[in-house]
Amino acid sequence: MISILMPVKNAGPYLEDCLTSIVNQSYTDWELIAVNDHSDDNSVVILEAFAGQDDRIQWVNHSGHGVIEALRTAYTHSTGNRITRMDADDLMSTDKLDQMAALLGQSGAGHLVTGYVEYFSSTGIGNGYAKYAKWLNDLSEQENNFAEIYKECVIPSPCWMIARDDFERCGGFLNNLYPEDYDLCFRFREAGLRIRTVKKVIHHWRDHSSRASRNDPNYLDNRFLELKLYYFLKADYNSSKELVLWGAGKKAKLIAQYLLDKGIRFRWICNNDKKIGKTIYDQMIESTDIIRELNSADCIVAVANHEAQLEIKATLADQQPIKAYFMC
Repeated sequence: MISILMPVKNAGPYLEDCLTSIVNQSYTDWELIAVNDHSDDNSVVILEAFAGQDDRIQWVNHSGHGVIEALRTAYTHSTGNRITRMDADDLMSTDKLDQMAALLGQSGAGHLVTGYVEYFSSTGIGNGYAKYAKWLNDLSEQENNFAEIYKECVIPSPCWMIARDDFERCGGFLNNLYPEDYDLCFRFREAGLRIRTVKKVIHHWRDHSSRASRNDPNYLDNRFLELKLYYFLKADYNSSKELVLWGAGKKAKLIAQYLLDKGIRFRWICNNDKKIGKTIYDQMIESTDIIRELNSADCIVAVANHEAQLEIKATLADQQPIKAYFMC
């Protein structure tokens, strides 16, 4: 059986469509555990109505606050040997559970299944979201999502499935770190899970003005950056190698400040002539020419411009002992 875990907070305008997409799944051996996170709209009325018609649906009121605690509560009520998550404003393709369960069954323990996603909205999709979905789907196509984990969250939060034993081996929802979906991605990687992909669109991600990722302070850019650096120092930082920070913009300064606060030594470089030779936080900004002098180093790249990133990749490709971590 598949356990679907779903926090619900003021999802009234979209919840009926979401639940209908779950009830209409071609795969029928599932349970939905919905956790009402203090909604003050008609979400509970909708949950009660669907639960009354389908005994595979159960819902509980959340005694805590926030998505992490709601997911934790949902998991404690779950009984399935396969775990997945759903967002209360999204839609499942009719064969989503069927496709994911079949691939997970073929792949066995130690695997995480995902699939292609697409955004939709009544007001149209912005270029940023469209690019993010394409980037995610391109990674999933290659089943190599973790290769770019320091750029953005590489597994769509409502589009993964995992065996219960593997989920618990990763620590489940026990962490209190936000953004919780990104944190879980790092722990999936840390556990050595291999990715398999359903290579078709199986999840429809709704964009609207009140969605949590647009309004909740737990999903601000600085929270993502803190999480990236936390896991970099935990999993990939090698104190025996030189560390280089490439870039001198706002994000690079935040990274520099974080590293300095942790007592991590690094060299700071950029290709902006106006900044080279100046000091920021008592740290000298050097020319990118020093890359050619390094025999071995890790390089955190904090440059957002896509064309500039391609140039940096080409430069670093000629310097084989240097490993790059793109954090923009």
